[in-house]
Amino acid sequence: MSGIDDTEAPLPRRAARGTGTLPPPRPLPPSLAGNTSLPYAAIGQELAELRLQIPGVHGSVVGGVDGLLITHNLQTDVDPNDLAALAATTFGLGRQVGLRLGQGDFHQSTVRNAGGYLSVYAVSPQALLAVVGEDSINVARLHLHAPPVARRLAALLDQSTPA
Repeated sequence: MSGIDDTEAPLPRRAARGTGTLPPPRPLPPSLAGNTSLPYAAIGQELAELRLQIPGVHGSVVGGVDGLLITHNLQTDVDPNDLAALAATTFGLGRQVGLRLGQGDFHQSTVRNAGGYLSVYAVSPQALLAVVGEDSINVARLHLHAPPVARRLAALLDQSTPA
């Protein structure tokens, strides 16, 4: 027995919006912390390039390890705030695994579901990159391209931090 009881009532879901087509692109959110020095254009360019390099990527979220959204380029009905929180939860679990097994700091974690993937990458001690993709995504290619993007995002976020 798998330990999962599928006979229980399903979790509540948000009502579907649309007919299965992708919604129009969402604008990048304003700074959530009032920090207008964040280089949103450069961060947006990094996220867009990752999306172009890896077919099947639906979008990305940059968020804090506290679960707060920094910015995103999601093109789906997924709430970017929810995804930022899920990325932080994934980070927390991965960090604890690394600590308990003596394997060091969190770098990356991937969750595969029936319809797609969520990969979370460490950007810095305070930030994460979460990438959502469909089931046909080339995960090896994603793991090849995402870490350099995370390093460039770290540099961009570091430049915007006041001294």
